[in-house]
Amino acid sequence: MTVNAVADAADQRREEMLLAAAQLITERGFSDTRIADVAGRVGASPALVIYYFGTKDRLLTEALRYSEKSFYAAADEMLERTPSARDRLETLVRMTCVPHGDADLPAAWGLWFELWATAFRVEEIGRDRIELDQRWRDVIARVVRDGQAAGELGKVDAEDFAVTFSALLDGLSIQVALRDPVVDPDRAFAIAMRFAATSLGTDWRPRRRPVSVIARQRLAGSR
Repeated sequence: MTVNAVADAADQRREEMLLAAAQLITERGFSDTRIADVAGRVGASPALVIYYFGTKDRLLTEALRYSEKSFYAAADEMLERTPSARDRLETLVRMTCVPHGDADLPAAWGLWFELWATAFRVEEIGRDRIELDQRWRDVIARVVRDGQAAGELGKVDAEDFAVTFSALLDGLSIQVALRDPVVDPDRAFAIAMRFAATSLGTDWRPRRRPVSVIARQRLAGSR
């Protein structure tokens, strides 16, 4: 086996562990997921998982990074084919506040809940949390600046808006993920979009069909 082949096999093995960790942490929670559980799901030894990640805290962060990589790849693809700033904002809100497919809770949100709790007590994880949150704010700010350059959005500080809007989306998404009876996906979507439209000086009106239905139809059409 060549050096490149060995490296590729190692990368694939590491990715399998990350996927298993993401699934297990979402299913059971961080505290009830053991290194041995991850190893068992991929048919490896606990020692091998520790070799790749060192600690369970590090495994949590890397599992979230793995999940976020897929999220941002999908977000970039959707934003590239979405022409208007208003539609791009809708895309961002839909991807965070509206569950996709058959699962009520997007897997990434389960990981984020665990990361927030761990970041509160583990300084290293806290630094990772800052980096991951900033990436999301950068995406929002980029959408705003592009819309301003196209003359579609008003003159606001893009970074200030990104901080406020990301915090609003976090809060709404938590309520949706926890199945709050007052904050369902359609209401969360409408609240976020009304705030964005008012803050950015653009027009927005709710669609006739519930946004959760639209999201499912778009997801089915992309398969």
